[in-house]
Amino acid sequence: MAETTPYCWIEIGAGHGEMTEHLAGTGAPVYAVELDPPLVRGLGQLAERFPNLTVVSRDILETDLAAIASGRRIRLYGNLPYYITSPILRHLFQNARLIDEIHIVIQQEVAFRLVARPKTRDYGYLSVLTQFYSRPTIALELPPGAFRPPPEVGSALVSMALPGEQTQLRISDEAKFLDFVKRCFAQKRKTLVNNLRGLAHRESVRQSLAELNCEATGRAEELSVAELASLYRKLGYS
Repeated sequence: MAETTPYCWIEIGAGHGEMTEHLAGTGAPVYAVELDPPLVRGLGQLAERFPNLTVVSRDILETDLAAIASGRRIRLYGNLPYYITSPILRHLFQNARLIDEIHIVIQQEVAFRLVARPKTRDYGYLSVLTQFYSRPTIALELPPGAFRPPPEVGSALVSMALPGEQTQLRISDEAKFLDFVKRCFAQKRKTLVNNLRGLAHRESVRQSLAELNCEATGRAEELSVAELASLYRKLGYS
């Protein structure tokens, strides 16, 4: 069955293998990425029971997802360390065209940022990045007591279906667009006119905002992903 399944699961930080065993039980190919040697040994024992399970002893940030998938579509699950959630997401989105879905348990505060909408407190660069590549939803909120030992903060399971707005917006240079977005949010309380100083003439920014029916004093947090893409194009980028 593993050889005919059109997709595979890649688990980030497989740990003691509780979710790994569940994923492997589906019969699909499962690649459990884990860096900690004692945990890798434990996962190796689990792999003896499941021929469709492969243990990958590597840092997820240095893992070639395309090479692992070997032509299959990718589904991802992970309980992400809070301090490297953003770098991991950026790494995953670099392979967005290979991925159908992502399910991650992360700090609740970060989860709120991923799903935030414009003109809300949590909306920022990470919101735009995530929604550009995926359609995120909070599937489940998890209190500290759901874990042993309990963390100091609440967590949430975020499910992301891919693609996001990326396909509709048709940005030719996605890295350049995301650099532009990062510049727009560089100092969140500053206006776009000020944040884009040095990148575009002030009057050009004002005129482009007016064409989008936005105030000249508008901030990045007020613009949707699509509106940021429109501003990007109006300022001469494509």
